[in-house]
Amino acid sequence: MPSSFSEKKASVELETIQIHEGTEALEGYVLDPSRYTGDVSALKISPDGFILIPQPLDTGDDPLNWSPRKKWLTVAIIAYIAALADYTGGTAIITVIPQSIFFGRLPVVFLFQSVMVGTCVWSAAATSFDSYLAARIINGFFCSVGQGGALMWVKDLFFFHEHPRVINYIEFSIILSPYLGPLITSFIVSGTTWRWSFWVCTILACIAWLLVFLLDETLFDRNAPTVPRGSYFSRLLGIQQAKSWRQRSLLRSLSRPLITITKLPVLIILVYYFLNFAWVIGVNTTVAIWLTNLYGFSPRDLGYFYFFGVVGVLSGWLAGHFLHDAVGRFYMRRHVGRLDPEARLIITYPATLILCLSLIILGFSLQHQWHYMVLAVFAAMQCFGVMIVTTAINAYLLDCYPEGSGEVSAWITASRNWAGFMATYIQIEWVTQLGPAKVLGIQAAITFASVFLILFLQFYGKRMRRWQGRMSFGAMKRSS
Repeated sequence: MPSSFSEKKASVELETIQIHEGTEALEGYVLDPSRYTGDVSALKISPDGFILIPQPLDTGDDPLNWSPRKKWLTVAIIAYIAALADYTGGTAIITVIPQSIFFGRLPVVFLFQSVMVGTCVWSAAATSFDSYLAARIINGFFCSVGQGGALMWVKDLFFFHEHPRVINYIEFSIILSPYLGPLITSFIVSGTTWRWSFWVCTILACIAWLLVFLLDETLFDRNAPTVPRGSYFSRLLGIQQAKSWRQRSLLRSLSRPLITITKLPVLIILVYYFLNFAWVIGVNTTVAIWLTNLYGFSPRDLGYFYFFGVVGVLSGWLAGHFLHDAVGRFYMRRHVGRLDPEARLIITYPATLILCLSLIILGFSLQHQWHYMVLAVFAAMQCFGVMIVTTAINAYLLDCYPEGSGEVSAWITASRNWAGFMATYIQIEWVTQLGPAKVLGIQAAITFASVFLILFLQFYGKRMRRWQGRMSFGAMKRSS
């Protein structure tokens, strides 16, 4: 990128001593106070020397000023709730965000989690297939509240420079959950009835419901006059948030996901993620069939085998804990202290290649019935790669569009779920017709081709964001 622009950005006079997050997202984030020649004494700076973006207000009501303990407790609870969606099988996400914007984060989580508990009980106690199916459909509409709104909570609570590490924690629980479900269920069904699988889901959902009472409302407008927060239960039930409804438009809230998907960087990332994550779920959901038919695995054997997912995702989380920040710091050193959102995508190149290699080896392993430990190792590598990719694209879109944190989070989750549905729908018949080596080889080629979408964003992503501008959701109505 042109150095002249970098130098111009680095020498901005901060006459009003303000940091405009929207401008930073378009032009590149500058975190080093020494890169500005104006008086930055009024700016709030982190203990490790980064300018805080966004700048918090001088009030304890601003979630950015909450204690680290309260912030990380919130992250842990949201991560746990998010993990339950894939553990039990979530399908609907997009509807969460408009409600969270209009009604508030806390009451929406409370309502959705309450319905999830009820549908888990219903699933376990169903006396017919039609009843069971109805319970699962309704469950799918309410269990994704943690996943769909994950970035919204991250944006509410943490500063720009903290985002990748926090996202990595939440995505660890989300990516791990599809492997924990089969792992635990395999042990359950080997010793008791299938109903206990859903009673376990019910117990986990009840724990999540109780943990909701440790959360607090994080919806906070720094551009509006501060208002009293009211009692905790008034925030939990949405009574306090209702006092601000006249300042918001329900129609605009409902239109936010549609506005978000019109942004080309968002759409390109969704296609890239769809083409990568589909085959991860394809392998995960069909590996039990392959191991049972080709290797004679029992349900208990399958339970032990699914530890590959735990190892792979944990390794990806541990590597990402250091790599995402390291790549960001390396980029800033080479760009005069500026961090463009596209820097988050650099790490996806090696991660995508790992996904390609894993698919190729898995295909040959199944075709020629190599030892099952070969399957386990490269299936774990696939989990490693997708863990790195998932954190990177979430951080990228959050950096690009901080004003649409919930919306981009919901669309990424939708892309992941749709990819998984598509893969499980076509995988068995496809492999039966062509054989695993050819099919997974084709999937590896598709995965490799998706890298060119990332390459396109690296060259033209910033231009497209400038051309299309920010996400315009309309200004809040101000009370007179």
